[in-house]
Amino acid sequence: MGNRVAREDFEWVYTDQPHADRRKEILAKYPEIKSLMKPDPNLIWIIIMMVLTQLAALYLVKDLDWKWVIFWAYAFGSCINHSMTLAIHEVSHNSAFGHYRAMWNRWFGMFANLPIGVPYSISFKRYHMDHHRYLGADGIDVDIPTDFEGWFFCTTFRKFIWVVLQPLFYAFRPLFINPKPITYLEIINTVVQLAFDVIVYYVLGVKSLVYMLAASLLGLGLHPISGHFIAEHYMFLKGHETYSYYGPLNLLTFNVGYHNEHHDFPNIPGKNLPLVRKIAAEYYDNLPHYNSWIRVLYDFVMDDTISPYSRMKRQQKGKVDLD
Repeated sequence: MGNRVAREDFEWVYTDQPHADRRKEILAKYPEIKSLMKPDPNLIWIIIMMVLTQLAALYLVKDLDWKWVIFWAYAFGSCINHSMTLAIHEVSHNSAFGHYRAMWNRWFGMFANLPIGVPYSISFKRYHMDHHRYLGADGIDVDIPTDFEGWFFCTTFRKFIWVVLQPLFYAFRPLFINPKPITYLEIINTVVQLAFDVIVYYVLGVKSLVYMLAASLLGLGLHPISGHFIAEHYMFLKGHETYSYYGPLNLLTFNVGYHNEHHDFPNIPGKNLPLVRKIAAEYYDNLPHYNSWIRVLYDFVMDDTISPYSRMKRQQKGKVDLD
């Protein structure tokens, strides 16, 4: 890739959003894309099977030695739990039951949340909608690292630590950038999740509980699937804000790699995003994209022209409608 971001450019870059204009242009040329804007009922059964799979794993690890608990948490549980966070991402867009049954999606998101171990689904939905409405907006989009992250995690070793600790930064960053009042659904999500955790502890034991929590922490940190956190919006090429990934891990992640397509059409389920690219190929095939999330992680850590500062950031203009 050419036109890399030089070290002297380590500052927030302010730009306008490209996705709304491209969406309008594509729909004018290919109105049949609107037929893809419908729920994906298969998502419901996939999530149910994933939850049951992790429940079986919780039972199977309860009597293992600790080294094997941690091994299986990383080798297997991390893939399931990270995939489940992306299933929740799909549910946050009402892709399971549709927009007319929005609350069904919220309750189902809490169910999908169970094997992750920490309450996540409802809060994620609130902040993720801001990410789509106000992509890169200063003080609104909590996907943007804080000034401290950009300043401190700027060396190879520190960026490696930042990648390992990504789940913690994603969890606590909203409290500093854009704190929101707690809603009754978040309270329910928390109570349901804690009740499930207590049941796991008393029925299956501490090893099963540790397996579940470790799977989430490890799976969202230094893990091949976690490359999507950086691949989606970090500016490896100056001037390009959003990048798609067309590699095999899309099979485990509900096509979240089709990220330009997703931001152009956030109400199209991940299952149909490859069709968006196929129909409007001339809009996507020539955009910079990735085929390896592992390579993205390696380049982010090792390339000292890239840091958490390598994001486009906006001063939001006009009225801001926050949930």
